[in-house]
Amino acid sequence: MELEVDIEKRLGAFCCAAAFTVHSLRCGVFGPSGSGKSTLMNLLAGLVVPDRGRIRLAGHTLYDAEAGINLPPEQRRIGVVFQHARLFPHMNVRRNLLYGWRRTDPGDRRIEPEALIKVLNLGHLLHRGVTRLSGGERQRVALGRTVLACPRLILMDEPLTGLDEELKYQIIPYLQRVLDQFAIPLLFISHSLREMRLMTDEVLVFHDGALQAQVSTESLARSDMATAGGGYVNMLHLGPPRQVGDLWCYPWGETELVLTEGGGAGDKFFELEARDIILLKGRLAAISARNLLTCRVVGLFGVNNRVGVELDCRGNRLVAQIVQESVCEMGLAAGGEVVAAIKASSFRRIV
Repeated sequence: MELEVDIEKRLGAFCCAAAFTVHSLRCGVFGPSGSGKSTLMNLLAGLVVPDRGRIRLAGHTLYDAEAGINLPPEQRRIGVVFQHARLFPHMNVRRNLLYGWRRTDPGDRRIEPEALIKVLNLGHLLHRGVTRLSGGERQRVALGRTVLACPRLILMDEPLTGLDEELKYQIIPYLQRVLDQFAIPLLFISHSLREMRLMTDEVLVFHDGALQAQVSTESLARSDMATAGGGYVNMLHLGPPRQVGDLWCYPWGETELVLTEGGGAGDKFFELEARDIILLKGRLAAISARNLLTCRVVGLFGVNNRVGVELDCRGNRLVAQIVQESVCEMGLAAGGEVVAAIKASSFRRIV
């Protein structure tokens, strides 16, 4: 995907201005409420007309003030998934799903409905009325309807807001599978750093209507260590577990991690606070932590007494957070070897 944007729009006293080019398939728009995220989405989708500028997507000009070009929403081939599903209440699930597909030019249809229905696990719901669906089911149908219109780009405007935590993290694996399998570019709008890290590789950071930065999602997560009260959180994608006594062993690349929490089939996502990782050098007599990982120090980052130590653990990456005094006492530097000790109870499952 290549999305080129240089636009400005004034709405009363509020002004939204942005100039950027995005090449990544998974880009986020991040910022607090009122920062201009949804205004940007409406400008891209053609729901609001900019005061000036231009928008180009995959080589196609969607808007150009000087050239007098302003394609209507239905010609832009940009799909939008809103915070609320906005399904057609008089249609069942199947008719909702096929609404956009039937209105898409046959030459642009590159996704088979049955393949998408399988990925979203909607087969058993096809004849059900949408008013009888749960919140998570409604969002899956809304996603499916948008994807089947075969858009050049999908915009998701806070699609997980309003769902409870359990439903929210049930939806994310479906989103990831659909986007990966059908290779559809995504612009994901949210104020949640956790959602950004699960869904995007690059982030446009907005504040007061203006684009403040365009950075990798990982850089955004690390920058939180420099703020008061902030801290780095590792996000780990672990394979299906096996039970060993009253503990659970999860594959993590070439390594196996021992956790207190387990159960269920399939891959899982866990959070691990950087401050919960203890770094050790030298011989170990005994320690209660169940996970002892031999790691190589890749680098250090942070400010003052909050230092992030980036670790390579047999091909996997972890960040431990320690104080500057510990860095000096242990002589930590890139290329050095340490042992990362992690308690089995330190992991928190999110998906």
